[in-house]
Amino acid sequence: MDVMKARTIVVIPAYNEAETIGDVIASIKKEIRGADILVVNDCSSDDTELKIRCGGGSVIYINNIHNMGYAMSIQTGIKYAKENDYDYVIQMDADGQHLAAEAKKLLDAAISKKADIVLGSRFKVDTGYKSPFFRRIGTKLFEFLIKIFCNKTIKDPLTGMQVLGRKVVSYYSELGAYPEYPDAGLLIEMIMKKYKIVEVPVKMKQRKTGTSMHDGILSPISYMIRQFYSCVIVFIKFVGRKYE
Repeated sequence: MDVMKARTIVVIPAYNEAETIGDVIASIKKEIRGADILVVNDCSSDDTELKIRCGGGSVIYINNIHNMGYAMSIQTGIKYAKENDYDYVIQMDADGQHLAAEAKKLLDAAISKKADIVLGSRFKVDTGYKSPFFRRIGTKLFEFLIKIFCNKTIKDPLTGMQVLGRKVVSYYSELGAYPEYPDAGLLIEMIMKKYKIVEVPVKMKQRKTGTSMHDGILSPISYMIRQFYSCVIVFIKFVGRKYE
């Protein structure tokens, strides 16, 4: 499939990202020509919605009626993509860390390699990206678990920059219990189900404004515990089965 012929939508969950969302939209329009843009505004209390509307009529947006969280906002966008028959979904954050030019590389790889999932990896090669201490620990822990459980090396299992192909979009859209943290646990499930997953090195910026859901000390520790539990449960669920 030619990249210009692929129906592609960029899904961006946004919560109080008024300072950055306008620049993110502008960069996507410049770098990923032909792609539609969907922002899922997760009940922001700042001017995020106003900034989205300033992005022009070509930007689609959905306003959640209450704060649903990152994962459910992502799935809302994925469901929209399924219902509107897109070939590819590009997941990007609204805080400016994900670069549209790098996301375009993931789309190119998805098409050229016929991959179901393409991960934007900060750590496959040294890009100079410095993640917080607990985030680094989590990345190494879940890289180890994926290697042990699946015999596959994923250097950045916690990346939020991804491209999803049509089969994955369909599968994710129908998950009745979409995981609160759609990271390592979900990757283990998709590897075990024999979806083709490719990792592509990307550059990312450090977050300069706003608040991450992984800020502080307790939040990342809680995240790692829940994600570890999710990985183990997924492994137990699928071990011994024959996968298609």
